[in-house]
Amino acid sequence: MSFLSKVTAKPWEHAGEMEGLHGELVITRSAGRTGLLMFLAVISSMFLLFIISYYTRSRFPDWEVLADPGILWFNTAMLILASIALQIASNTARRDAGASLRNPMLVGGVLTLVFVAGQWMACEQLVAAGFYARGNPANAFFYLFTGLHALHLLGGLWFMILLGFRLNQPGRKEKARQTVTLCATYWHYLLLVWLVLFTLLLRT
Repeated sequence: MSFLSKVTAKPWEHAGEMEGLHGELVITRSAGRTGLLMFLAVISSMFLLFIISYYTRSRFPDWEVLADPGILWFNTAMLILASIALQIASNTARRDAGASLRNPMLVGGVLTLVFVAGQWMACEQLVAAGFYARGNPANAFFYLFTGLHALHLLGGLWFMILLGFRLNQPGRKEKARQTVTLCATYWHYLLLVWLVLFTLLLRT
């Protein structure tokens, strides 16, 4: 293509090929990734503000160290395995959109539900032991952290269910396969967030 042609070209008038890739496919992938990154940036800002507040509040003399429910270690292992399963689904999506793709997604979803249920059990154990939210700032922050994190995971699960239905629709199968990678990225991110929160809770 000549220099004059490049200058006068109007890419918005057609979805031709760009660097060997179909224009619509490039735009779709870029828009999905950009949207996810913007969403993760918002979540990061929210959790960062809560973490700063947590650390600042822990310096006050009325702060009492929260008991460590042993089930949190089991929950963490479940979330790690769920993240691995989603990565396997992402790798498989590049080759196939059949049962071999849905299976690791199903495993990842079930493990995530086990994690959320385990978090609920951890909160129940603390309440049964007398660690009420109103009794100590550390207690309130624990329930806040685990609740917000679980809420974001449940939102991801709902999206994953919708994605599973799209994989059964011939006209939307290719786009759904591309979205699996974004879903895996979201799980990896929430795993990282939980590891940061879990480390913070253990140390304070």
